[in-house]
Amino acid sequence: MKVEINNKEILLPDGCRTLSGLLQNQGISEKGHAVAVNNRVVPRAQWAGFALADGMKVTVIRAVCGG
Repeated sequence: MKVEINNKEILLPDGCRTLSGLLQNQGISEKGHAVAVNNRVVPRAQWAGFALADGMKVTVIRAVCGG
């Protein structure tokens, strides 16, 4: 299955079907990040059960302190 993460197309390995699995596969910590799929924010509590489908566009945003 192919998905796009932050404007980069990647091929997910078999068994990597959830948002949490994608983040883990890409080495992205769940702490300090927000995620949107197809331009809709997905609450962190739903990441483990959020099923990905071929062609989805995932945006990962890292929270930073300061101003």
